[in-house]
This record gives sequence, structure tokens and C-alpha cells, in this order.
Amino acid sequence: MEAPTILVVEDDSGIRQGVVDALTFAGYTVLSEPDGEAGRRTALRASYQLLLLDLVLPGCSGFDILAALKKERAGQPVIILSARGEEADRVKGLKMGADDYVVKPFSVRELLARVDAVLRRTTERPAAVNGHAVNGAEVDFSRREVRFPNGERQELSDREAELLRYLVAQAGRAVPREELLRQVWGIDPKNIETRTVDMHVAHLRQKLRCEAAVVTVRGKGYMISD
Repeated sequence: MEAPTILVVEDDSGIRQGVVDALTFAGYTVLSEPDGEAGRRTALRASYQLLLLDLVLPGCSGFDILAALKKERAGQPVIILSARGEEADRVKGLKMGADDYVVKPFSVRELLARVDAVLRRTTERPAAVNGHAVNGAEVDFSRREVRFPNGERQELSDREAELLRYLVAQAGRAVPREELLRQVWGIDPKNIETRTVDMHVAHLRQKLRCEAAVVTVRGKGYMISD
């Protein structure tokens, strides 16, 4: 599996280089920028899985970058790199969509633990998906319907549409039932015995008129067919 790419936007050259070195040594691919303007451009254009973002930057602030991400790359995982006296700013950053923060000065061990935790948590975060093609039919998620080549239409329930959207966003991997319960139903799967996921998958297959549209991966969960 390809190593995740992490973007570091930090104006303090010593801190920036230390973070880059630690992440590189840990096996990550690292991009870095020394100021707000360059950081904003790269944050909006580059391909990466996590942003480590200082809030006080020359050019434009970390808050400006967070606002731009919320508008153009909603859901982008971000960890704030914050000075100890900036508690109000950390709270503001979290409210603007950041996933976590690390207080300066921080240890390499703490930083890597926070990075690992956010990456594991946000691998479940679905990308934006507007449509999907299956067996000649077209799924329109905005209308929650399936359009067949003969002109027929089949309506999906809100839950069915969200379940299918999530599976499509996670194409290429089997999604555990527990993850689907968390992300689609908002249920903590611990100590819960339920067949609701299986029942909704069965309904989806019927409505899509394709048994192979959603594949059961024994012992792992469900995945969308290629």
C-alpha cells in the first residue's frame, strides 16, 4: 500500500524541518510550505491525506487556509500545530473543521501518535460522490433514484442512497458492517446484534436489479463491485 502523503505548513524553519524529518523517517511522503500563501495554494491543489497546519503564518493565516479548505475541499483531515497560549484559537480551529491539535513544543512520539490516529479515523470519511453506474443503470444520489436504460426509474430511500454512496466512495476495499453502522446509521456497533445492514444491502440489490452490485466479502463486510 502506498504511504500516505502529509502536507506540513509551518513558518518556523526549525520546527518545519523537524516535523518533515520525523514523518519521513516514519515512512510518510511529506510536502512542506513555509508561509500562508504557498501553504494555501498547495493545500488546495496538491494530493495529500493529511495537513499539519500552523495557525500563525505570514501571508495568510491558518484560519484562512481552513476556511478555503471548508469551501473547496470539505472533509480534508487537518491537525493544528498550536502554541501553548492559543487555546481560543485551537477551539476556533476545531470548530472550523480541524480534526485535532498538537501543542508546541511537542515530542515526535506524540506527533506521530496523533497523525496515526487521525489517518486511521479519517480513512472512513467518504469522498463526495454524485452518481454511480451499475449494470447499465445510472444512480443519481441527489435525486435518490436509479434510472434504467429502458426509461424506468426506481426510488431509493434516504438510508439506501447513503449506504450505496458510502460503499461507492470506499470502492476497492471491503467495508465492515461495524463501520457502516457508525458512518451511515450513526450507531455505536459495540455490543449490538443487528441485521439492518444486511437487510438494506438485500434491498439495494433488488432495486438495482443486480445481485452482484454489492459484493459480500466473507468475514470482512461489503464492497461495491467493479
